Amino acid sequence: MKKLYVIGIGTGNPEHITIQAIKAMNKTDVFFVVNKGPAKSDLTQFRKEICQRYIDGTAYRTVEIVDTERDPSITSYTARVEEWHLQRALRYEELIEKELKEGECGAFLVWGDPSLYDSTLRVIDQITARGRVNLTYEVIPGITSIQALAASHKITLNGIGESICITTGRRLSDHPVSNIENVIVMLDGNCSFREVSNKEVDIYWGAYIGSDQEILISGSLSEKQEDIETALNAGRKKHGWIMDTYLLRAY
Repeated sequence: MKKLYVIGIGTGNPEHITIQAIKAMNKTDVFFVVNKGPAKSDLTQFRKEICQRYIDGTAYRTVEIVDTERDPSITSYTARVEEWHLQRALRYEELIEKELKEGECGAFLVWGDPSLYDSTLRVIDQITARGRVNLTYEVIPGITSIQALAASHKITLNGIGESICITTGRRLSDHPVSNIENVIVMLDGNCSFREVSNKEVDIYWGAYIGSDQEILISGSLSEKQEDIETALNAGRKKHGWIMDTYLLRAY
């Protein structure tokens, strides 16, 4: 039987790696690293640096997987992502079968936590369901950008007895901030907070959270919106990509 670890590695700070993650990494024979192209090459490099920092010895191997692209001809967002996941599953399956021997352990190092807006677990589930590879896997949780955002801003995510909604920039319009006290937005990058009609809202925004490039801005949404847009565009221009997370809190 082959085994996989799906390991959360946090959001860019090497010290966010848990002891559980380090132990799993030291049991790993093959690391499967998804290459998302030149614009995000530093994400691939960070994973390699994590291995060099925490693994005793150099007996492990690294296998890069060139990521698939979403098919723009599929108009339905859900169908487009499902097809993308299937193509990933087929590619992962092929390399796991080829590169991982029986009795060996492989691993995927997942940005943040594998359970929150990440496709790796869905892809692995498809591989196991297909039954072509005799595979078992274990999930190692990681620090999310949400946790890191709250820590960097030195805030709690909710008031006493209040609820929290976690959503994406694409779906922000479905969750009016006035109806939910605290809305956490991930996977935005397009300044979806501009669509918030209720301007009596504070925003706690962060990009590259936990890394040396971390950017933090907080205050009234109406007053900080322009500053955030400027910082976001500057970060994308400098690094070629951006990951931002923010909390909107009605007052």
